[in-house]
Amino acid sequence: MAQRTEVDVVVVGSGPNGLAAAVTMARAGLGVQVLEAEDTLGGGARTLDLQLTDVGVTHDICSAVHPLALASPFFEAFDLPSRGVGLTVPEVAYAQPLDGGRAGVAYHDLERTAVGLGRDGAAWRAFMTPLMRHQREVIAVSLSDKRSIPRELLSPGGIAGALTFGSRLLEQGSRAWNARFSDDEAPALLTGVSAHAIARMPAFAPAGTAIMLASLAHTVGWPLPVGGSQAITDAMLDDLRAHGGDVRTGVRVSDWRELPRARAYLFDTTPRTVLEVWKDRVPTAAASALGRFPHGPGAAKVDFVLDGPVPWTHPEVGAAGTIHVGGTRAQMAAAEEAVHRGRHAAAPMVLASDPSVVVPSREIAGLRPFWTYAHVPAGSTRDVTEDVTAQIERFAPGFRDVVVASRCVPAAEMAQHNANYVGGDIAAGAVTFYRMVARPTLRADPYAVGIPGVYLCSASTTPAPGVHGMNGWYAAGRALRARFGIRRTPDLSPGR
Repeated sequence: MAQRTEVDVVVVGSGPNGLAAAVTMARAGLGVQVLEAEDTLGGGARTLDLQLTDVGVTHDICSAVHPLALASPFFEAFDLPSRGVGLTVPEVAYAQPLDGGRAGVAYHDLERTAVGLGRDGAAWRAFMTPLMRHQREVIAVSLSDKRSIPRELLSPGGIAGALTFGSRLLEQGSRAWNARFSDDEAPALLTGVSAHAIARMPAFAPAGTAIMLASLAHTVGWPLPVGGSQAITDAMLDDLRAHGGDVRTGVRVSDWRELPRARAYLFDTTPRTVLEVWKDRVPTAAASALGRFPHGPGAAKVDFVLDGPVPWTHPEVGAAGTIHVGGTRAQMAAAEEAVHRGRHAAAPMVLASDPSVVVPSREIAGLRPFWTYAHVPAGSTRDVTEDVTAQIERFAPGFRDVVVASRCVPAAEMAQHNANYVGGDIAAGAVTFYRMVARPTLRADPYAVGIPGVYLCSASTTPAPGVHGMNGWYAAGRALRARFGIRRTPDLSPGR
């Protein structure tokens, strides 16, 4: 039980959004205490030794690759590279292996990508070039709070950028999504990125995910942190502590009476946790709306230890920081549809990363971590190790021969190491067009829960799931204004 002491701000949960909120509040000169239920800090951005070997190979517990570590407005202001966080950008951002030894390969360089896509190269170039030209506007639209117009859009160039994003959203989010392309590789590339949303396709929410992330691959790239995702968490913790923040682990809050007295409380949790903690103090209408917030399908995690690189049939796939393993656009859409209908796909959508390809120091004594997720129905208890292995073997014959050890966390057990992952829902809420706006409700302030001074700041709020810190930054800004009369967002740069 947390000791009841006076503090300005209490943040419950130490995921990227909770720490973004805590850092912002501490930078404003407020006393901040972070309470984390787990014994390790970072939520979805942790790197741990899972004891699968005796040489200290570490694994990223949730996120592994971070396209938004350089692109989100929060991290741009926080400036991870200036804090000593190494962010290595691979030449191949992501790849999509296909049957028959084929593959779609998204290079950091747009022109090289277009050349590799053959007769769809011109179509890929035409799709991406305007998005790259309007990258700031694309990010502004994607990572807005969905309640205000970003200042980046308040100009003729901003309007053009918004229209560019919107036109591609309408195309890729509808049944017209194949009209632009002739072969399998290019549409498979976009669909693999869409699958990060774990959503039915085609639809607007996964299409928006694909448009933003795919265009980032050709601008800032998809970096991997040296040392794993924990490096990002540690940089935020260092800044928080440098500004007087107090961080406590192993503190599981189940009732508001256990919390220290504070003027503001920010919860990097699901709405369900807020309702459990604050009980009947949440007004009836707000409690009803929060209680209806739905969770999406699940992900089951399989961590492997390998004694060599994955023997992908297509050699360039092995150079990618991220591999989307699901086959063609039609095959991936069918797999995601099965999951949404509560069935295990015969060939599930698998996301994979071999971080040692990009960050060689992740390999220790000839052993390397291999990170995978498989999409499954919510609450699935299935050990998907064989499902994932078979999918990778499909495109990398001989994969079994390099596996030294593995560990599966079924979707039903994902919440045991992160309470926000209800039933394996790593997005902390269903990813649909409606729920990207009404996240978690349609309130004018999506972070307020109906109790003065209590806010949600997790991925269950706008703008979206992901390691970008924006949910926490937005929630902190509202709390600063409403509870402390601080209207100017504090400077987050390292030198301040």
